[in-house]
Amino acid sequence: MTLTSVAAVVGASLLVTTYSVLPDGAWTALTLLTLLAIIGEAWAFLLPSSATTSIAFIPYMAMTLVVPHWTTVAAIGMLKAADCVRARISATKTVFNVAQFVLVFSVTILAYRFAGGISFLEAPNGIAELTRACGLAALCAYALSVVLNYSLTSVVIALSSGRRITDVWRENHGPSLGLDLIAAPVTFGFAYCYTNFGPIAAALLWVPLVGFRHWAKTTVDLAQTNRELLELMIKSIEARDPYTSGHSRRVSQYATIIARALRLSEREIEKIGTAALLHDVGKIHEKYGPILRKTEKLNLEEWAIMKEHPADGAELVATMTRLTEFVPAIRHHHERWGGAGYPDGISGDSIPLASRVIMVADTIDAMTTVRPYRGALTEADVKAELLKLRGEQFDPSIVDTLLASTEWRQIFTPAHRSSQSRGLSLLRAASGER
Repeated sequence: MTLTSVAAVVGASLLVTTYSVLPDGAWTALTLLTLLAIIGEAWAFLLPSSATTSIAFIPYMAMTLVVPHWTTVAAIGMLKAADCVRARISATKTVFNVAQFVLVFSVTILAYRFAGGISFLEAPNGIAELTRACGLAALCAYALSVVLNYSLTSVVIALSSGRRITDVWRENHGPSLGLDLIAAPVTFGFAYCYTNFGPIAAALLWVPLVGFRHWAKTTVDLAQTNRELLELMIKSIEARDPYTSGHSRRVSQYATIIARALRLSEREIEKIGTAALLHDVGKIHEKYGPILRKTEKLNLEEWAIMKEHPADGAELVATMTRLTEFVPAIRHHHERWGGAGYPDGISGDSIPLASRVIMVADTIDAMTTVRPYRGALTEADVKAELLKLRGEQFDPSIVDTLLASTEWRQIFTPAHRSSQSRGLSLLRAASGER
């Protein structure tokens, strides 16, 4: 007997056994939901860190509720493999994607069964009765599937990119958290609609879900485009000054670290990071070009002009409707805690918190960046300078909290030091050193 014959007999036996234990209508349900999942997979779209998402997750999850059986896991695994082949994804990524989905939905079905869930095909017909019988189990299974799926994706991206898992999770899945919450009752309702009103009703329900997918994709694309446009504008400004290349992006990174040390909300952390990215946008004006290209010390007239950039930046950002919330942070990022800053000379808590954070982040980058007249300062030097100027230039509570936090060391990670080495190489190339 050949290996093919054995495989055929085993496969036929499994199919017969499966058919005998599955509820009536299970194969029809798997067929229709698989077709809808194929449509969803074909319309997947990219998230910020090159991960993908699609509304195929809804029919996948509906399959686990309607047919919580190993055949559902097999169908999802084969569908995912076929989609990877269609998209010409590498063999390594294909294996990971298939393994990820098989693991996620195996665990999901086990959790659903453990929590008392049964096939919707065998459940009571009424929505109230179905909710009482399977609602809690379905909710637990859905939450587990989302957390497990996103965790596996975030871990892989973080390991391949050298970033923190929490940062990857926040960037890719934070903005879609609301959509995930909405999708939970949608998935439950979709499975209920199929089992109680038939495949035609379920297929019709798919139409608004496709529209929902287009809206979600547009939202993600718009946010990504806005961020890329901001970074493009910042790069064009920094191109004038080889000594501060990457400055705004590093200040944004440091400001985000400081905001986390202060235990601010995710929304506030994101706002401060964006404001820090834009803090020097006023330097795009032509009057700053010759000054930024100077390598020697500025004279009084040039220094007076440079002091205008916070106000110029705030005025420029104020013309953009979506950026008006960042105007105060940008205008006051050179104000000092003791009142000796500019442009308005305000002091203490009158200075917006975001501006106070950016002031610390901006100064840290200035001290740790190679300059024509000195090398980068060490961690000990930076700490000493922050302590020396707390209460005069910096908000003392920010300095104390930052230095006592675990986030402080993140500023001096190997990745940061390598970025400074690149800055030194750029400096030497610009000055003709070899």
